[in-house]
Amino acid sequence: MTSTRMARFEAWLAEHRGLNFGRYDDLWQWSVSDLPAFWQALWDHFELQSPTPHSAVLVPPPGGARMPGTRWFPGAQTNYARQVLRHVETATAAGHPAIVFQNESRQAQGIPPHTLSWPELQRQVAVLATRYTQLGVQPGDRICAYLPNTPQTVVAFLACASVGALWSVCSPDMGPVAVLDRFRQIEPRLLLAVDGQVWGGTAHDRRPVLREVLAGLPTLQHLVLVPGIDPSARAADFVPASGTAFAGHDWDELLAGAAPADWAPRWLPFEHPLWIVYSSGTTGLPKPIVHGHGGIVLESLKGALHNDVHPSAGTGERFFWFSSTGWIMWNAQVAALLGGTTICLFDGNPGGPSKAPDWGTLWRFAAETGITWFGAGAAFYASCLKAGIEPMKVADLSRLQAVGSTGSPLSDDCYDWIWQQLSRPGGQPIWLNAISGGTDFAGAFVAGHRGLPVVKGEMQCRCLGAAVEAWSEEGRPLIGEVGELVCTQPMPSMPLHFWNDAGGARYAASYFDMFPGVWRHGDWICITPRPGAGTHGAVIYGRSDATINRHGIRMGTSELYRAVEALPEVLDSLVVDLEFLGRESWMPLFVVLREGVVLDDFLQQRLRLAIRQALSARHVPNDIFQVAAVPRTLSGKKMELPVKKLLLGAAPDTVFKRDAMANADCVDWFVALARSRANA
Repeated sequence: MTSTRMARFEAWLAEHRGLNFGRYDDLWQWSVSDLPAFWQALWDHFELQSPTPHSAVLVPPPGGARMPGTRWFPGAQTNYARQVLRHVETATAAGHPAIVFQNESRQAQGIPPHTLSWPELQRQVAVLATRYTQLGVQPGDRICAYLPNTPQTVVAFLACASVGALWSVCSPDMGPVAVLDRFRQIEPRLLLAVDGQVWGGTAHDRRPVLREVLAGLPTLQHLVLVPGIDPSARAADFVPASGTAFAGHDWDELLAGAAPADWAPRWLPFEHPLWIVYSSGTTGLPKPIVHGHGGIVLESLKGALHNDVHPSAGTGERFFWFSSTGWIMWNAQVAALLGGTTICLFDGNPGGPSKAPDWGTLWRFAAETGITWFGAGAAFYASCLKAGIEPMKVADLSRLQAVGSTGSPLSDDCYDWIWQQLSRPGGQPIWLNAISGGTDFAGAFVAGHRGLPVVKGEMQCRCLGAAVEAWSEEGRPLIGEVGELVCTQPMPSMPLHFWNDAGGARYAASYFDMFPGVWRHGDWICITPRPGAGTHGAVIYGRSDATINRHGIRMGTSELYRAVEALPEVLDSLVVDLEFLGRESWMPLFVVLREGVVLDDFLQQRLRLAIRQALSARHVPNDIFQVAAVPRTLSGKKMELPVKKLLLGAAPDTVFKRDAMANADCVDWFVALARSRANA
């Protein structure tokens, strides 16, 4: 496997540092025990540039603990957009585009995907960045976007990064309350927005939502309207006739013209803020997490080692990870540009039209764009499996070399389905790279390694530079046992801070309350030894705050889901374990069944038997309910904790942010159940 990016990095370490590692675990151990040496090696290996030297790799905060508060590469300068655009000449010479784009409407009409060349990407970024500056945008200002997964959104982000403003984006499927809960906290100067979006075969007019958002942002000085569903829509239509006014600008007009000859992205300090992303709690406003340019560049390039993503100029690589702009995987998808890789974007419903579901949509997109690296949430693969999709019969996927999954644990059945359906010529299983990380640090803690064996149900390894361990409640490291996922050493992509978090109290409480000085991520994890493989794998068992605790036996919910969703009748499921003060605990299971299937006594018995056989009699639910849908976030995560809090008596509006849900209509059923139990 000398052609993999990880192997090349190891060869580079041997040549330039005199370091030789016989096993991956040895390489990982070095990366987390000698932080200055590892992160400097990563900087040098990827030939990162700075007009000024850094005085150190990291500077710990006062007091001895390394987290939170570690400073990285003081004195160095960088810029995310500059790192992207340094690939213009080599990628262009090799004949590879920067972006390949398709959406529902174009695909339905048989219109080929749109390609954006590297020189055109550079021109658009330069022109828009110049316009930002002319409109008064300064480094540190906030630029917000209400945009879908399109090339315009990528251009708007890179232009924002190039001038040193902070970027923040919400997906157009989010409602006004969710958008304002996020954007109002950070007081934007400029907003880019789309008038509408086609999703599931239907054109959704978002102009009423946009008007509410505009009315709720008093700091706004400029609106840029990006064309969506109505070619005649103009930004001027949204400028109020009286009251607090902002100027309106149309995207096509701003993007017209040539780039200034001397334009270049601004050099910025390594830890200059890049973007603000949000991690939604179940109470209070979403947490506005600020990440820095340098940390995100380093973490993203390190991710290319684990994902084995190559520059397109060398391999013709085309990277795709299906995501809306409201999920951190959109950021991860765009980050492939940092390494000179062509990215493929699809805007629309992965399941096709709502009235005629089609789970072959993304596979056809992969074929028509020549995708080599295909990523999606675990729920997508589960839907394809349940729908009986056979991707190789749907489209020509001969260029596909890797499949990635994240968002929630991937079931064993999905591992088997991917291997069966996407095997290479000669029966060689395709490389399946399941990863787990978080919005919080915009990266992965456990991920893949093309040179290591893939074990069903597991991530292949702990990521370089990520000192991940499973800890008991007492802070004791565990091997082969389920514990809290912790990271014992800092990483440069960890948050700089939360916005408007004076003194860092909310930041500290979010990650360091349980184990001071150690990052607690909030997931259950098991570090699995692999004798003879030279590494340790990992299994994620779901959120630790949604634990099943039956008769003293604690377990993550994903194990139960694997058992339940293996039944062909079950499309989706959700379980919560409720502990009432002074009463015996109650554990209900909610299942979504195939159309026409009814939860009768026989199916209930089969569900209980499956759980008993896979887990234990302790974990058989008290009650099983058939529901129309399981509440999910916009990124597809099951909302276990909100359902749990609702059934424990919390007010619905405090636990469900309906504007930030993928299927808010299903909430009313759970609210009715909570009320009926409260009145019983």
